[in-house]
Amino acid sequence: MFISKRALAAVALATGSAIALAGCAGSPEPAGTYDPDEKVSIDLAFWGNDVRADLYNKAIEAFNEKYPNITVNSSFLAFPEFWEKRQTEAAGKNLPDVMQFDYSYLRQYSENGLLLDLDPYLGGIIETDPLPQNILDIGVVNDTTYGIATSTNAWGLFTNPVLLEQAGVDEFAGGSWDDYTAWMSEITDASGGEFWGGSDYTGRIQNFELQLRSEGGELFTEEGEPGFDEARLKAFWEEGQSIRDGIGVPQQTVEEALPLGGFDTALTASELTWDNFGAGYLGNLGEGYTELGLVAPPVTEDGAKDLYLKPSMLHSIAANTDEPEAAATLVNFLVNSPESGEIFGTNRGLPASETALAAAELDPLSQQVKDYEASIADRLGDAPPVPIVGYGTLEEKFRQLGVELNFGTMTVDEAVSQFFTEMDVVLNQ
Repeated sequence: MFISKRALAAVALATGSAIALAGCAGSPEPAGTYDPDEKVSIDLAFWGNDVRADLYNKAIEAFNEKYPNITVNSSFLAFPEFWEKRQTEAAGKNLPDVMQFDYSYLRQYSENGLLLDLDPYLGGIIETDPLPQNILDIGVVNDTTYGIATSTNAWGLFTNPVLLEQAGVDEFAGGSWDDYTAWMSEITDASGGEFWGGSDYTGRIQNFELQLRSEGGELFTEEGEPGFDEARLKAFWEEGQSIRDGIGVPQQTVEEALPLGGFDTALTASELTWDNFGAGYLGNLGEGYTELGLVAPPVTEDGAKDLYLKPSMLHSIAANTDEPEAAATLVNFLVNSPESGEIFGTNRGLPASETALAAAELDPLSQQVKDYEASIADRLGDAPPVPIVGYGTLEEKFRQLGVELNFGTMTVDEAVSQFFTEMDVVLNQ
């Protein structure tokens, strides 16, 4: 996918001091409701492409049918440029009234006083009945709501039915991480060297997070402290040794497939990732692929609430807005209205609001994702604390060290040492 969010986390860290200087204290007292006779103008900023821009234009037209006196001036950029512009605006205390927001930046902007406290508007201007409590909790930092999720996704295991049929292996039936490794090995052995059962799952920090959550922990606490020690990380990376020794796709083969990955080039029969990646995978796999498998990830501890719903994106309001009631009215429409659900469908992910979801027309893959998220309800726990400032940098470092381990250019002990050194730098910025 485009320039990654991970790369931008470094920009966020470098410009954190500028944002801190831009912080605004407090939130304006809400009037409770927007006066429909009052003529106001607000700015809306989002990231995306021409397709998403057209959808937002249609949504604004529908919004203006209900609220003709609120003029919405919209603008959009690609993801990297969107956040570069927000950094500049933050330094000048001039953020747009309403912003499509990314989860990884929510703590940074909220803790520096740049986002409006939305709690006074919840249950009033911003309807909460269509939003389950675990969805509302996603946008909370330090006991204050700063964002409303437009859509959600969950961690899942995609599988390739064409490759499974060629290998003569059934769908992963669930089980432990060892069971998953054995299942991958069966596929790799049956493929005759044409493809592999999967890749080294220990290269993704999210899989480590699942195991920690199963044990009652988190990657990072609300206070920003790591929820694991060097021994626990070492044990996790050592789990992947048998995969790196021949069960998983070789790293050099993965590098040759770039910018695509092993799964969407049919080199691997499975991939652990967010469930909203399916459409991109199908598009890249191309002719001959009309469906994918989507099942729950391996289990660390039976009965654990290890999975959670993550926002694909949120909507937030700038603390510097002069029109908080009008801005909140727009946020409510973009998140909760049936018109929004009908217009956007799953362009922003599976709608988080029950009213928007009911109005959205779901294609077969979107329906599959919806059914999948319903199927893992007993494993869904509370969302973890909002990511620490610099989380993207650590996520990328984790991935890079996984690549080194797969190339065999680094030992597990060396990787653990490097990660903890990097983590110390990030946490003490």
